[in-house]
Amino acid sequence: MYVADSRGTPAPAVTPEPQAAAPGTTRGRRAALAPTVLALGTVSLITDVSSEMVTAVLPLYLVAGLGLSPLGFGLLDGLYNGISALVRLTGGHLGDRFGRHKALAGLGYGLSALCKPLLLLAHTLPAIGAVLALDRTGKGLRTAPRDALISLAAAPEDRGRAFGVHRAMDTAGALIGPILAFLILRGAADGYDAVFTVSACVAALGVLVLVLFVPGRRTGPAPGAEPVSLRAALGLLGRRDLRRITLCALLLGLCTVSDAFAFLLLQRATGIADRWFALLPLGTAAAFFLLALPLGRLADRIGRWRVFLGGHLALLFAYGLLLAGGAGHAYGMVLPYAVLLLHGGFYAATDGVLMAAAAGAVPEEHRGGGLALVQTGQALARFAASLGFGAAWTVWGPRPALAVAGVLLAAAAGACAWLRPADATAAESAAEARAG
Repeated sequence: MYVADSRGTPAPAVTPEPQAAAPGTTRGRRAALAPTVLALGTVSLITDVSSEMVTAVLPLYLVAGLGLSPLGFGLLDGLYNGISALVRLTGGHLGDRFGRHKALAGLGYGLSALCKPLLLLAHTLPAIGAVLALDRTGKGLRTAPRDALISLAAAPEDRGRAFGVHRAMDTAGALIGPILAFLILRGAADGYDAVFTVSACVAALGVLVLVLFVPGRRTGPAPGAEPVSLRAALGLLGRRDLRRITLCALLLGLCTVSDAFAFLLLQRATGIADRWFALLPLGTAAAFFLLALPLGRLADRIGRWRVFLGGHLALLFAYGLLLAGGAGHAYGMVLPYAVLLLHGGFYAATDGVLMAAAAGAVPEEHRGGGLALVQTGQALARFAASLGFGAAWTVWGPRPALAVAGVLLAAAAGACAWLRPADATAAESAAEARAG
């Protein structure tokens, strides 16, 4: 990493960042990852330590501590994930229009850092909802510009690996965060306030690392390219592959049970004590961390869409295990490990892989806006899914609600297998061969 000049100068076009090769490197060996990817991975690692400290205790804090109903929690959880969808398009578009992806990402990280100390002052549902809305606004602003920086820094054939490395570093923070939350809850007299205080300090460190070490240069459209405008950004859905990717992300997101509900379901199925609840995200994060890079490389080789759909099949299998039994069954001791492994594998096969696939369907000058379209469709769908699942749990109970979600997920996966876009990896390789 290195200290970068955040002012930068206008550039006529954006090209993948040069990647240094070690002495004696041959053409057959992969080049080193760009410094931008590693620097952003470090920022995400630190920020996720802060975010996951809060996420690990939030369901229990709201449901057990404040007495929120499943429907109320579903509304708040949907808000937590859905608000970011309303501003992702704004963050992606403004980053493209002004060529300031780093500045937009920094603003988003800063807003999220500001929210952590505000949780110390919020003790009612409206106040907590407002703080979470502001936090998700920050996440929405930063996500698309950050992913645009990663995709622009990586060579097309290595995007799966670049996103895999970034997501692995990001998830390393998700591993550390719940452990810190667990230790603080056990050791502090006023555990929740202590978690929020430490989280605020860590979030501020993440913003500092972004300012100092993430390269900041101004980018612009290539010569002869269409000017970046809101109309042109919305017109990206006219591209067949991007439209299909967005539609599939939306359909599958509508059938995805949120993490918080998944952990509550696992606790009910296995009888895990409340004091161990904060460690459940740790299992998902560990599987995500171990599998993100291998599955990213696999997606570059065999096709990103195959790996993406395979991740949803892993999630469907996890739903089946939760429905099949619980603590009274012979495999009750194994169930938590199996479900968390599949849950983390789902994220490893879908999160960065979806962005790598979408990046190949979007021109460089609209990269932030194009990725934001996909992310927005997925986030809005998961917002609706949280509301729907919370309502179904309240009316039918947890098991029937999960059974319906599983049936819908299987149907959506089948539809997306039929709708699949052209394989991005093969298309980019063919384009490079023609250019060569």
